[in-house]
Amino acid sequence: MYKLSAMLRLFALVFAFCTLSVSAQTKKQKREMARADEALITRLQKHIQILASDSLEGRRTGTEGEQKAMRYLIQQYQDMGMAPGGDDGYVQSFSIFEGRHFTSSTYLVIENDTLVLGKEYFPLSFSHAGTFKGDPSIALRESDQPWFRDIQPWLEEIQKNPHGTDLTSLIREEAKKAFQKQATALILFNSKNGQEAVAYNPADTTHAATIPIIYITYEGYKKHLKDETATIEVIASIEMELKFRKGYNVLAQINNNATQTVIIGAHYDHLGYGEDKNSLDGKSGIHNGADDNASGTAAVLELARMLQKGPTSQNYLFMHFSGEELGLLGSKYWIQNPTTKQPINYMINMDMIGRYDPAKKLTIGGYGTSPVWKEVLDKVPNRGLLIQYDSTGSGPSDHASFYRNGTPVLFFFTGSHADYHKTTDDWEKIQYNAQKDIVRLIFDVISETGTKSKLPFTATREPQMGRSARFTVSLGVIPDYSFSGSGMKIEGVSAGKLAEQIGLKAGDVLIKLGNQSLVDVNSYMQALSQFKKGEQTKLVVLRGKEELVFDITF
Repeated sequence: MYKLSAMLRLFALVFAFCTLSVSAQTKKQKREMARADEALITRLQKHIQILASDSLEGRRTGTEGEQKAMRYLIQQYQDMGMAPGGDDGYVQSFSIFEGRHFTSSTYLVIENDTLVLGKEYFPLSFSHAGTFKGDPSIALRESDQPWFRDIQPWLEEIQKNPHGTDLTSLIREEAKKAFQKQATALILFNSKNGQEAVAYNPADTTHAATIPIIYITYEGYKKHLKDETATIEVIASIEMELKFRKGYNVLAQINNNATQTVIIGAHYDHLGYGEDKNSLDGKSGIHNGADDNASGTAAVLELARMLQKGPTSQNYLFMHFSGEELGLLGSKYWIQNPTTKQPINYMINMDMIGRYDPAKKLTIGGYGTSPVWKEVLDKVPNRGLLIQYDSTGSGPSDHASFYRNGTPVLFFFTGSHADYHKTTDDWEKIQYNAQKDIVRLIFDVISETGTKSKLPFTATREPQMGRSARFTVSLGVIPDYSFSGSGMKIEGVSAGKLAEQIGLKAGDVLIKLGNQSLVDVNSYMQALSQFKKGEQTKLVVLRGKEELVFDITF
């Protein structure tokens, strides 16, 4: 009994010692993790404060502000001692065609009043450049004088016969007729209040007319042309130039000499002062884009830091895309001009991951792009985050470029909010603690895939997911944001939606919806917002060189 009691006491002491040792170790690990989390939050906040500061002026693609952000990212990777992954060190540059633009030499003077370019008038994108002057009568067609033409009769004609010719063709025909009558210019005007039926399209690359063509808006008409019986003095000059700007993707890599490479990316460009007309608050101030997408950019930097010590079963390419706000231009350019020959396993994209709200949850898109994602995500702890899954690999961010190229993707997104694309998207509003958990969740996902072979790819359905503006009606088309021609080209259609029902196809170019001509995605969105469920209208589409007209009911 004595020996047994002694053994029991000895066992109890050993057990107590081990328990204390494990407890002490657990407490130490918790302290270390808490310090690591605090350091991660501090670094995330620092990155976002710098990237979303006024000094970077909104990081608009091709500006000095974006280049400041580029230099900051490069410096971070250099400080980590990480190898470059671009085709020029850490950089991959690409040109963006901005179309035909007016120079400062463009002006229009009527009776000694200089009209406001863009507000009261603008030359058409296919106008002939040059100068002209005269004393024409608005009501008469006189040779050797500029011709005036009200567009309202044309619009009424088109409304009565929507299967007839379009407004652009009528304008070109009128310009040809005016030229043959020795007119020096064609001046169009809008005599009726309402939505302007003519828009300037800088991406229009069609042939120029033989004479200058100027459009005077309703506001310009009220102020300068209301008396249509008058003879007036007109002096004008039109000068245009082709404009380009450069975007810069930033890339770094970890080469573990593995057989597969994982791409971890986010776009770092934003709206600048709203010059590209993609602001949602109508203000001309700096759009700092803390959530969109300094949050994702900061996360890429910190995942790079973590993966330097992380699993070595895969190579890692860290990509910061430019030109996303202009239509995924940077990621599409990389797909066409890859900077690595290594096989790509999958791509993770982070766009707006800084405003986690439990009511909206964290969305993980691309869930259906590989059958392996369910197995991986089931094994990864959610770290206290409420998560919803979306199967589609498409969407309005850079992962869509990789999905279209046959690569499995995951897209992390905490949802839109009242500050999206506004001057109020500032660093103070970021939920840094939740963002830290999202970064660690993504690291866990990457670690878990390290035990897998190459992920198989699965095509998914095609709804538009994420941040696009909400309308009461939809066609169910996916825009091709890289299209630089006139109209809105589509990459695909959503299953079961109106576009599929009427037979629209990838590659179709939408050129008119109702009475509004479409010159780009923005004009399409504006036209779509005018309709309500149940309303009927006409949709005009170019398919190759054939023009198709569809009767549609929303």
